[in-house]
Amino acid sequence: MCDVRVLLVEDDEDLRFGVAAALRAAGLAVDEAADLPRADEALFVTAYDCAVFDRMLPSGDAAAYVEELRRGGRDVPVLFLTARDTVADRVEGFASGGDDYLVKPFAVPELVARVRSLCRRSAAVRPPVHRVADLEVDTARRHVRRAGVLLSLTTREFAVLEVLATRADQAVSRAELIESCWDEMAEPQSNVLEVLVSQLRRKLGAPPLIHTVRGVGYRLAADDAR
Repeated sequence: MCDVRVLLVEDDEDLRFGVAAALRAAGLAVDEAADLPRADEALFVTAYDCAVFDRMLPSGDAAAYVEELRRGGRDVPVLFLTARDTVADRVEGFASGGDDYLVKPFAVPELVARVRSLCRRSAAVRPPVHRVADLEVDTARRHVRRAGVLLSLTTREFAVLEVLATRADQAVSRAELIESCWDEMAEPQSNVLEVLVSQLRRKLGAPPLIHTVRGVGYRLAADDAR
């Protein structure tokens, strides 16, 4: 699920670190912001599948900010984290445009499950199975088969292959793959993508389907036509 990107807005550094670590361990890409101005900047440049806001931030009430987002036509699913636990507080959070509301202290597995649920709601409708030659990428079941044989891929390997499969026969840039399958903690100048693609090629076997497009990135196709 690494092609799914979440924005986490929390001013408590320790809590933010713990929540971000849990979401990443669950296979989600996470960008972090400590206040509303940074969150606003992140939302302006990135399309997120879900945003998790601490309700009360030093820079303002996240509920009021989300209400502004909704008035502007932004429909990113929002989960509020808050210590405010009255019925009135919850109603206010939903009324402002929140999609879910989790009271502190919370169980991390429940938070991860709720974020996953919101991300599924936001996912655009797409073909459940992509086929390239004898390769099948089932995005609904998250299964990959080559010549009918089920392959075992890591979460990250599947994420990269899924992006390539949805753009079959097209060159996908290195930057786009890293942005889609890693989060802001990834170092774009490192060779993490190259290493992963090498592993993925070995698992997919011959004849090769992932082709290097020099100066651009990679292309999933039955042939190596440039």
